[in-house]
Amino acid sequence: MRLLVIEDEIKVARFIERGLREEGFAVETALDGEAGLAKARDGSFDLIILDVMLPLRDGFSVLRALRAAGVSTRVLMLTARDGVGDRVQGLDLGADDYLVKPFAFAELLARVRALLRRSIAEESALLHAADVQVDLRARRVTRGGKLVTLSSKEFGVLAHLLRRAGNVVTRAELAETVWEDLPNTPSNVIEVTVYHLREKIDRGFSPALIQTVRGAGYLLQTS
Repeated sequence: MRLLVIEDEIKVARFIERGLREEGFAVETALDGEAGLAKARDGSFDLIILDVMLPLRDGFSVLRALRAAGVSTRVLMLTARDGVGDRVQGLDLGADDYLVKPFAFAELLARVRALLRRSIAEESALLHAADVQVDLRARRVTRGGKLVTLSSKEFGVLAHLLRRAGNVVTRAELAETVWEDLPNTPSNVIEVTVYHLREKIDRGFSPALIQTVRGAGYLLQTS
């Protein structure tokens, strides 16, 4: 799971990041609202932890911009202000939960896990693009109605590319989400896995859906 922490207090940001990494999450951090919005806009995160009081752009503005852009990623807001008005405003703008500072990490973790469980429960069991379909529960893949047998890593790469269809997925992102970045997955391992995935998904079919974006990563075309 990939989490984004948007928090300008460096000690708080590092405290959250360290704790979440120890729990097995892949975590990125932004220290102001503009940087956080730029990272969050592509929708590649499973959860965003968003502070209200931020430099350059406050948390409410960031949340408003994300929802206006159609980004539906779960958002847990942090605030040092315990006013009902602040909580209502955040929830009205599309926040999924609220946590008041100071907080115990155990409570933050519990709220993060609860939000992620809700996301997983609501995620469709089927992913598809063009004539490729993946049944996440049955771990069944078809293209053009024909069954395709994939290894565990190939399945993970395809599922992630489908979730991000139409967007460039970096090798680092695949390392974090499919290999859990342990121990710092070599680039050639990812390249070999994508090569074999292409052989099974694209060979004999048209058009070829999995594209290499030179110097950036991979992209799965939607048609």
